[in-house]
Amino acid sequence: MKSNLTTKTNEKIFNIEKIRNDFPILNQLVHNKPLCYLDNAATTQKPQVVIDTINDFYSTTNSNIHRGVHYLSERSTQAYENTRTIVKDFINAKSEKEIIFTSGTTASINLVAQTFGRKFFTVGDEVIITNMEHHSNIVPWQILCEEKKAKLKVLPINDKGELQIERLNNLITDKTKLISVVHVSNSLGTINPINEIIKIAHQNNVPVLLDAAQSIQHIDIDVQKLDCDFLAFSGHKIYGPTGIGILYGKENLLEEMPPFMGGGDMISKVTFEETTFNELPFKFEAGTSNIAGAIGLGTAIEYVSKIGLKNIHQYESELLSAATQKISDIDGIKIIGTAKEKTSVLSFIIENIHPHDIGTFLDFEGVAIRTGHHCTQPVMDFFKIPATSRASFAFYNTLDEIEQLTIALKKTIEVLT
Repeated sequence: MKSNLTTKTNEKIFNIEKIRNDFPILNQLVHNKPLCYLDNAATTQKPQVVIDTINDFYSTTNSNIHRGVHYLSERSTQAYENTRTIVKDFINAKSEKEIIFTSGTTASINLVAQTFGRKFFTVGDEVIITNMEHHSNIVPWQILCEEKKAKLKVLPINDKGELQIERLNNLITDKTKLISVVHVSNSLGTINPINEIIKIAHQNNVPVLLDAAQSIQHIDIDVQKLDCDFLAFSGHKIYGPTGIGILYGKENLLEEMPPFMGGGDMISKVTFEETTFNELPFKFEAGTSNIAGAIGLGTAIEYVSKIGLKNIHQYESELLSAATQKISDIDGIKIIGTAKEKTSVLSFIIENIHPHDIGTFLDFEGVAIRTGHHCTQPVMDFFKIPATSRASFAFYNTLDEIEQLTIALKKTIEVLT
């Protein structure tokens, strides 16, 4: 599918046709219609180079890391640790020691809740989150608060789906131990003012965890410039494999935090009397890691970096603007989440049609979207709706696909109302 959108940044041309050819899954029919994949907020598709990297690892290199002295183990270890360096450079961390491999954003947030929380929270302490958090940035803190008899506070949103940032100062007290906030809402697309949040938090000596699951693939992130204390993201959101993710943490904080899991590779010495733990980052990486996933993630980040996040962000912003205009012009559709600053997520409802019916009908038109509460039930409660339909765009999507979505939605309304 061709697109007349073009983006030019630093003399690099954004070639949509070449990019689409890099993703083999896109070249297929669904119900005899061209596949229009608009469920990228749930997971992104994988370029051939990532698929080849994983296949090559299992075909030529497969071996466990860090423990072996033989050739395959050394090659595997080198490739695994090379990804740690790639991630460090990608988010501009100070050291590889600050890059922890996990299974994804959810595991990264739970790691902080169970280690930072176990170390620093006591009775009456507080953690602040927001009304637009994914369940993975709500439930771990609820568990911690129940265990520690601490308090969960929530920064509210307005009718546009924007944080009421002016209320943050009043939420923070001398009992506030952490603010954990989503960078970009997965159900609304809102880009939160994280620079301001971090500034306010640090003025009160409160560290900040940033959930970057929905921003790492869209927005250039520099953890030193942001000065966030923790950052979590998933590989499968940035065109890499599932089952691999990253926790970034400032070295001084990670040093003070106890291990999350016990087992092999996270130890220095074990006796029946006591155990001493390995140095960073290994004390948080117990057991055999998702080695192939980590190496595939490194390739995915290199692929994205070659295209350039500035190019990606500009192109996707144009897609979102075009889609928003098209959808807004259809009678009976209401967009949920109209923040001034958004990434490429478009959530909507259609009067008298359940989102699941919309998703099912669109599927027969070849259009893949997400329907439901998107693991943000408090957001749905705020807007007094059970669910939304969500189209989410990636840099391999086109204006033709937006037109395909628009036509399919009009058919849905004609048939189901």
